[in-house]
Amino acid sequence: MIPRSFWLRRIEQAWREAPIAWLCGVRRCGKTTLAESLGAERVLYVNCDLPAVEEMVRDPQLFFRSCTKPVVVFDEIHQLSDPTRILKVGADAFPKLKILATGSSTLAASKKFRDTLTGRKRTLHLLPVLWEELPAFGAPLPRRLYLGGLPPALLSDSKRPAFYREWMDSFFARDIQRLFGFRDMNRFNALLEYVMRQSGGQLEMTKTATALGITRPTVESHLRALEITSAITLVRPFHGSGRNELVKMPKIFAFDTGFVSFVRGWDPLRSEDLGALWEHLVLEHLQAHFPDVLIRHWRDKSGREVDFVLAHRRDEVDAIECKWHPNAFDSSALRVFRGYYPRGRNYLVTPSGDPPYAKRYSKLEVRICTPSELRP
Repeated sequence: MIPRSFWLRRIEQAWREAPIAWLCGVRRCGKTTLAESLGAERVLYVNCDLPAVEEMVRDPQLFFRSCTKPVVVFDEIHQLSDPTRILKVGADAFPKLKILATGSSTLAASKKFRDTLTGRKRTLHLLPVLWEELPAFGAPLPRRLYLGGLPPALLSDSKRPAFYREWMDSFFARDIQRLFGFRDMNRFNALLEYVMRQSGGQLEMTKTATALGITRPTVESHLRALEITSAITLVRPFHGSGRNELVKMPKIFAFDTGFVSFVRGWDPLRSEDLGALWEHLVLEHLQAHFPDVLIRHWRDKSGREVDFVLAHRRDEVDAIECKWHPNAFDSSALRVFRGYYPRGRNYLVTPSGDPPYAKRYSKLEVRICTPSELRP
């Protein structure tokens, strides 16, 4: 079992703030393994996929009173008939107990959760293996970009198409169909593959619907389901003072580089593929380390863009550009952006940015670094 120390710390921090830590993330991203790594000596692990568990927790007070360990893990808790009642009883009647509940989506996605447990929980979105976790997994960066960050894929000795195809079928059957009631797997998977081919680019609803031969409302409902289950991230535009800024069209990112390269047929990866996949990895780092900050992108009507924008404070925004090679960076878009928003830090994030250093582009100072330098 490979320890994922960053996420273990995040769970402990969540428990300092609330009795329930809700661990969500896509299928096979490592939720169960992470829960088990909390330690058998302090954890009562409950696999809610097992039919017997329903009877075991039928009387929540009796169940929690009989617990002899300080932590209870409910893995895949949405499989139970009334998960809200169990969690509320645990949080309210047994305040010294720590609870970890896992699922593939947010609480609000399931009709079983009539109460989102406001004030009783903290949510953690478990991501595929991060940049900083690569040494622990013994995975060089190109391998991570090619195979993706789901541990079973990353630890495989080769890229196995059956894994990615089976994951997509299971994702529909176990998550999408159960949570949202969609019935047409072929249509849903066609949209998912289309999104993965567009990953890293802008999303236009009408164009997507036309390309797939489905209605715009269907596209919108399927995309909402993908976003709720963390299979995609929509990075919406940052805008304010510039009349020429784009204000509506988001960029779309699939959850994992391995699936992007699989759907696009990038086997093997070529040098020109690495930059696009690197941008995905930087986004995942931002999502992990800045969970409470809105991540945006910026683009104007002339096509100039900044990859990611973090608005920490009013009138102070950080601009983040992602490049596989730092010498490929063109500062012209950043200069236009800073004409609108002069205050904030500028980063050029690249795998070769260790040790970090500063470089001046005209009047702009840019810090060139790896994702490890991007901290709250």
